Amino acid sequence: MTEKSRTVNKWYAAFTKATDFDSWGQLIEAAEEYNGVAKELHKFTAVQEKMFQDDQKKLILKIALCLDLRSKTLLQTQATAGQDPMTYDDIKKVGEVLRNLIVGWHEPFPVRVEVPTRSATVDEDSPFHEEVVLAGEGGTLLPRIPYEEGFHRLTVRIDRIGLKDAESYINSYFSVHVKDSDCVVVASSQDTPVSNRKEGSYVVFGIEVEIQKHIEKFPKGTAVFFEFKHYKPKKNIISTKCFGFMEQDEIRSGPACIELYQKPTDFRRKKLNLLTSKPLYLHLTLTIHDE
Repeated sequence: MTEKSRTVNKWYAAFTKATDFDSWGQLIEAAEEYNGVAKELHKFTAVQEKMFQDDQKKLILKIALCLDLRSKTLLQTQATAGQDPMTYDDIKKVGEVLRNLIVGWHEPFPVRVEVPTRSATVDEDSPFHEEVVLAGEGGTLLPRIPYEEGFHRLTVRIDRIGLKDAESYINSYFSVHVKDSDCVVVASSQDTPVSNRKEGSYVVFGIEVEIQKHIEKFPKGTAVFFEFKHYKPKKNIISTKCFGFMEQDEIRSGPACIELYQKPTDFRRKKLNLLTSKPLYLHLTLTIHDE
Protein backbone atom coordinates (compact mmCIF):
# COMPACT_ATOMS: atom_id res chain seq x y z
CA MET A 1 0.00 0.00 0.00
CA THR A 2 1.35 3.42 -0.98
CA GLU A 3 1.75 6.31 1.43
CA LYS A 4 -1.04 8.11 -0.41
CA SER A 5 -3.40 5.16 0.06
CA ARG A 6 -2.51 4.87 3.74
CA THR A 7 -3.17 8.57 4.20
CA VAL A 8 -6.60 8.43 2.56
CA ASN A 9 -7.52 5.27 4.50
CA LYS A 10 -6.57 7.05 7.73
CA TRP A 11 -8.76 10.01 6.78
CA TYR A 12 -11.69 7.78 5.90
CA ALA A 13 -11.42 5.85 9.17
CA ALA A 14 -11.54 9.13 11.09
CA PHE A 15 -14.44 10.29 8.92
CA THR A 16 -16.35 7.06 9.69
CA LYS A 17 -15.78 7.62 13.40
CA ALA A 18 -17.26 11.09 13.03
CA THR A 19 -20.34 9.88 11.15
CA ASP A 20 -20.86 7.16 13.76
CA PHE A 21 -20.91 9.78 16.52
CA ASP A 22 -23.20 11.86 14.31
CA SER A 23 -25.69 9.03 13.81
CA TRP A 24 -25.71 8.23 17.55
CA GLY A 25 -26.58 11.80 18.44
CA GLN A 26 -23.22 12.52 20.08
CA LEU A 27 -23.02 15.90 18.43
CA ILE A 28 -20.06 17.43 20.27
CA GLU A 29 -17.91 14.36 19.69
CA ALA A 30 -18.97 14.26 16.04
CA ALA A 31 -18.20 17.95 15.55
CA GLU A 32 -14.72 17.51 17.05
CA GLU A 33 -13.98 14.54 14.80
CA TYR A 34 -15.22 16.34 11.67
CA ASN A 35 -13.09 19.34 12.55
CA GLY A 36 -10.04 17.15 13.14
CA VAL A 37 -10.40 15.42 9.77
CA ALA A 38 -10.90 18.78 8.04
CA LYS A 39 -7.65 20.09 9.51
CA GLU A 40 -5.75 17.00 8.35
CA LEU A 41 -7.15 17.24 4.83
CA HIS A 42 -6.42 20.90 4.62
CA LYS A 43 -2.70 20.38 5.22
CA PHE A 44 -2.46 18.53 1.92
CA THR A 45 -4.02 21.28 -0.23
CA ALA A 46 -1.02 23.62 -0.08
CA VAL A 47 0.45 24.62 -3.42
CA GLN A 48 3.82 23.07 -2.61
CA GLU A 49 2.37 19.77 -1.32
CA LYS A 50 3.24 17.06 -3.86
CA MET A 51 1.51 13.91 -2.58
CA PHE A 52 -1.74 14.64 -4.44
CA GLN A 53 -2.42 15.88 -7.94
CA ASP A 54 -4.20 19.21 -8.49
CA ASP A 55 -7.57 17.64 -9.30
CA GLN A 56 -7.34 15.57 -6.11
CA LYS A 57 -6.40 18.67 -4.11
CA LYS A 58 -9.51 20.42 -5.37
CA LEU A 59 -11.66 17.54 -4.12
CA ILE A 60 -9.78 17.43 -0.81
CA LEU A 61 -10.38 21.13 -0.28
CA LYS A 62 -14.10 20.78 -0.99
CA ILE A 63 -14.35 17.78 1.36
CA ALA A 64 -12.56 19.72 4.10
CA LEU A 65 -14.91 22.67 3.73
CA CYS A 66 -17.92 20.36 3.94
CA LEU A 67 -16.58 18.70 7.09
CA ASP A 68 -15.92 22.05 8.69
CA LEU A 69 -19.44 23.22 7.84
CA ARG A 70 -20.97 20.02 9.23
CA SER A 71 -19.05 20.60 12.44
CA LYS A 72 -20.40 24.14 12.68
CA THR A 73 -23.91 22.94 11.84
CA LEU A 74 -23.82 20.46 14.72
CA LEU A 75 -22.58 23.08 17.15
CA GLN A 76 -25.14 25.57 15.81
CA THR A 77 -22.72 28.49 15.92
CA GLN A 78 -23.23 31.80 14.21
CA ALA A 79 -20.65 30.71 11.67
CA THR A 80 -23.37 29.01 9.64
CA ALA A 81 -25.58 32.08 9.50
CA GLY A 82 -26.69 32.77 5.96
CA GLN A 83 -25.55 29.35 4.72
CA ASP A 84 -27.43 26.19 4.03
CA PRO A 85 -26.70 23.69 6.81
CA MET A 86 -24.68 20.62 5.93
CA THR A 87 -26.99 17.69 6.66
CA TYR A 88 -26.01 14.19 7.74
CA ASP A 89 -27.15 12.82 4.38
CA ASP A 90 -25.00 15.44 2.62
CA ILE A 91 -21.91 14.55 4.60
CA LYS A 92 -22.39 10.84 3.89
CA LYS A 93 -22.36 11.65 0.18
CA VAL A 94 -19.17 13.65 0.66
CA GLY A 95 -17.68 10.61 2.38
CA GLU A 96 -18.06 8.62 -0.84
CA VAL A 97 -15.87 11.14 -2.61
CA LEU A 98 -13.24 10.74 0.10
CA ARG A 99 -13.44 6.94 -0.04
CA ASN A 100 -12.90 6.97 -3.82
CA LEU A 101 -10.24 9.68 -3.86
CA ILE A 102 -7.43 7.34 -4.97
CA VAL A 103 -9.33 5.45 -7.68
CA GLY A 104 -10.80 8.71 -8.94
CA TRP A 105 -14.07 10.59 -8.64
CA HIS A 106 -15.55 11.31 -12.04
CA GLU A 107 -19.04 12.46 -11.04
CA PRO A 108 -20.09 16.01 -10.11
CA PHE A 109 -19.36 16.87 -6.48
CA PRO A 110 -22.44 15.56 -4.60
CA VAL A 111 -23.22 18.72 -2.65
CA ARG A 112 -23.00 22.38 -3.53
CA VAL A 113 -20.02 24.03 -1.92
CA GLU A 114 -18.27 27.21 -3.01
CA VAL A 115 -14.53 27.20 -2.45
CA PRO A 116 -14.06 30.61 -0.83
CA THR A 117 -11.06 32.82 -0.81
CA ARG A 118 -11.66 33.48 2.83
CA SER A 119 -14.03 31.05 4.45
CA ALA A 120 -16.79 32.65 6.53
CA THR A 121 -17.38 29.32 8.24
CA VAL A 122 -14.25 29.16 10.34
CA ASP A 123 -12.83 30.38 13.63
CA GLU A 124 -9.68 32.42 14.19
CA ASP A 125 -7.75 29.34 15.33
CA SER A 126 -8.89 27.21 12.42
CA PRO A 127 -6.45 26.38 9.60
CA PHE A 128 -8.99 28.03 7.29
CA HIS A 129 -8.38 31.39 8.99
CA GLU A 130 -5.77 32.28 6.38
CA GLU A 131 -7.08 32.81 2.88
CA VAL A 132 -6.01 29.45 1.53
CA VAL A 133 -6.99 28.32 -1.95
CA LEU A 134 -5.67 25.94 -4.51
CA ALA A 135 -3.57 27.82 -7.05
CA GLY A 136 -1.93 26.11 -9.99
CA GLU A 137 0.82 27.72 -12.00
CA GLY A 138 -1.44 27.98 -15.05
CA GLY A 139 -4.52 29.40 -13.32
CA THR A 140 -8.13 28.47 -14.00
CA LEU A 141 -9.09 30.92 -16.73
CA LEU A 142 -12.15 30.04 -18.81
CA PRO A 143 -12.76 30.59 -22.55
CA ARG A 144 -14.97 33.35 -23.94
CA ILE A 145 -18.71 32.81 -23.59
CA PRO A 146 -20.81 32.14 -26.72
CA TYR A 147 -22.17 35.03 -28.76
CA GLU A 148 -25.79 36.03 -28.19
CA GLU A 149 -27.44 38.62 -30.39
CA GLY A 150 -28.15 41.83 -28.53
CA PHE A 151 -25.82 41.04 -25.64
CA HIS A 152 -22.27 42.13 -24.84
CA ARG A 153 -19.44 40.18 -23.26
CA LEU A 154 -16.67 41.67 -21.17
CA THR A 155 -12.93 41.02 -21.30
CA VAL A 156 -10.81 42.43 -18.48
CA ARG A 157 -7.06 42.66 -18.95
CA ILE A 158 -5.28 42.84 -15.61
CA ASP A 159 -2.29 45.01 -16.48
CA ARG A 160 -0.49 45.63 -13.21
CA ILE A 161 -0.94 46.29 -9.50
CA GLY A 162 0.91 48.94 -7.53
CA LEU A 163 2.29 47.87 -4.14
CA LYS A 164 4.89 49.59 -1.98
CA ASP A 165 6.69 46.27 -1.43
CA ALA A 166 6.05 44.75 -4.85
CA GLU A 167 9.42 42.97 -4.95
CA SER A 168 8.53 40.82 -1.94
CA TYR A 169 5.59 38.94 -3.49
CA ILE A 170 6.12 35.40 -4.75
CA ASN A 171 3.93 33.55 -7.28
CA SER A 172 1.32 36.30 -7.28
CA TYR A 173 -2.03 35.93 -9.02
CA PHE A 174 -5.57 37.30 -9.04
CA SER A 175 -8.84 35.60 -8.25
CA VAL A 176 -11.67 37.25 -10.16
CA HIS A 177 -15.24 37.00 -8.87
CA VAL A 178 -18.56 38.40 -10.05
CA LYS A 179 -21.13 38.82 -7.28
CA ASP A 180 -24.24 40.88 -6.63
CA SER A 181 -24.90 43.11 -3.62
CA ASP A 182 -26.25 40.14 -1.65
CA CYS A 183 -22.99 38.25 -2.21
CA VAL A 184 -24.65 35.82 -4.64
CA VAL A 185 -22.36 34.43 -7.33
CA VAL A 186 -23.28 35.85 -10.75
CA ALA A 187 -20.56 34.25 -12.89
CA SER A 188 -17.87 31.61 -12.42
CA SER A 189 -14.79 32.66 -10.47
CA GLN A 190 -11.39 32.38 -12.15
CA ASP A 191 -7.74 32.47 -11.12
CA THR A 192 -5.09 33.98 -13.35
CA PRO A 193 -1.74 32.29 -13.94
CA VAL A 194 0.94 33.38 -11.48
CA SER A 195 3.26 36.27 -12.21
CA ASN A 196 6.68 37.02 -10.77
CA ARG A 197 7.37 39.93 -13.11
CA LYS A 198 8.17 43.15 -11.23
CA GLU A 199 8.71 46.68 -12.52
CA GLY A 200 9.52 49.12 -9.75
CA SER A 201 6.53 49.30 -7.40
CA TYR A 202 4.37 47.14 -9.67
CA VAL A 203 3.66 43.44 -10.12
CA VAL A 204 2.95 43.12 -13.84
CA PHE A 205 0.42 40.67 -15.31
CA GLY A 206 -0.95 41.61 -18.75
CA ILE A 207 -3.47 38.76 -18.50
CA GLU A 208 -6.96 38.76 -20.01
CA VAL A 209 -9.97 37.35 -18.15
CA GLU A 210 -13.19 36.54 -19.99
CA ILE A 211 -16.13 37.34 -17.70
CA GLN A 212 -18.53 34.40 -17.86
CA LYS A 213 -21.84 36.26 -18.20
CA HIS A 214 -23.11 38.90 -20.60
CA ILE A 215 -23.16 42.38 -19.09
CA GLU A 216 -26.89 42.84 -19.69
CA LYS A 217 -27.56 39.75 -17.59
CA PHE A 218 -25.85 41.14 -14.49
CA PRO A 219 -28.37 41.61 -11.65
CA LYS A 220 -28.64 45.11 -10.25
CA GLY A 221 -25.79 45.84 -7.85
CA THR A 222 -23.32 43.39 -9.41
CA ALA A 223 -19.60 44.08 -9.10
CA VAL A 224 -16.46 42.41 -10.44
CA PHE A 225 -13.93 41.70 -7.67
CA PHE A 226 -10.17 41.27 -7.98
CA GLU A 227 -8.31 39.59 -5.12
CA PHE A 228 -4.52 39.81 -5.17
CA LYS A 229 -2.94 36.66 -3.73
CA HIS A 230 0.59 35.44 -3.20
CA TYR A 231 2.54 32.53 -1.79
CA LYS A 232 4.03 32.70 1.73
CA PRO A 233 6.87 30.15 1.83
CA LYS A 234 7.37 30.32 5.62
CA LYS A 235 3.74 29.31 6.26
CA ASN A 236 3.41 27.29 3.04
CA ILE A 237 0.09 28.97 2.23
CA ILE A 238 -1.53 31.23 -0.32
CA SER A 239 -2.68 34.49 1.26
CA THR A 240 -4.84 37.36 0.07
CA LYS A 241 -3.01 40.68 0.32
CA CYS A 242 -5.76 43.04 -0.83
CA PHE A 243 -8.71 43.41 -3.18
CA GLY A 244 -10.41 45.86 -5.47
CA PHE A 245 -13.71 45.92 -7.31
CA MET A 246 -15.51 47.56 -10.20
CA GLU A 247 -19.21 48.26 -9.86
CA GLN A 248 -21.72 47.72 -12.62
CA ASP A 249 -22.03 51.38 -13.61
CA GLU A 250 -18.24 51.68 -13.91
CA ILE A 251 -17.95 49.05 -16.62
CA ARG A 252 -16.99 50.68 -19.90
CA SER A 253 -14.39 50.01 -22.56
CA GLY A 254 -10.95 51.46 -21.98
CA PRO A 255 -8.34 51.72 -19.23
CA ALA A 256 -9.44 51.72 -15.60
CA CYS A 257 -7.65 52.42 -12.34
CA ILE A 258 -9.30 51.09 -9.17
CA GLU A 259 -8.51 51.48 -5.50
CA LEU A 260 -7.16 48.70 -3.32
CA TYR A 261 -8.67 47.70 0.02
CA GLN A 262 -7.45 45.78 3.02
CA LYS A 263 -8.43 42.13 3.44
CA PRO A 264 -10.66 40.31 4.19
CA THR A 265 -12.57 40.71 0.96
CA ASP A 266 -15.89 42.42 1.64
CA PHE A 267 -18.16 41.25 -1.16
CA ARG A 268 -21.01 43.31 0.30
CA ARG A 269 -18.90 46.48 0.08
CA LYS A 270 -20.00 47.70 3.50
CA LYS A 271 -16.77 48.03 5.49
CA LEU A 272 -13.98 49.16 3.20
CA ASN A 273 -10.55 50.25 4.38
CA LEU A 274 -7.99 51.51 1.88
CA LEU A 275 -4.81 49.46 1.71
CA THR A 276 -2.59 52.54 1.63
CA SER A 277 -2.75 56.31 1.33
CA LYS A 278 -0.11 56.16 -1.40
CA PRO A 279 -1.24 56.54 -5.04
CA LEU A 280 -1.01 52.82 -5.80
CA TYR A 281 -3.83 51.16 -7.71
CA LEU A 282 -4.92 48.17 -9.76
CA HIS A 283 -4.64 48.99 -13.45
CA LEU A 284 -7.05 47.30 -15.85
CA THR A 285 -8.11 47.53 -19.48
CA LEU A 286 -11.72 46.68 -20.27
CA THR A 287 -13.08 45.62 -23.65
CA ILE A 288 -16.81 45.28 -24.31
CA HIS A 289 -17.56 43.01 -27.26
CA ASP A 290 -20.76 42.71 -29.29
CA GLU A 291 -19.53 39.97 -31.63
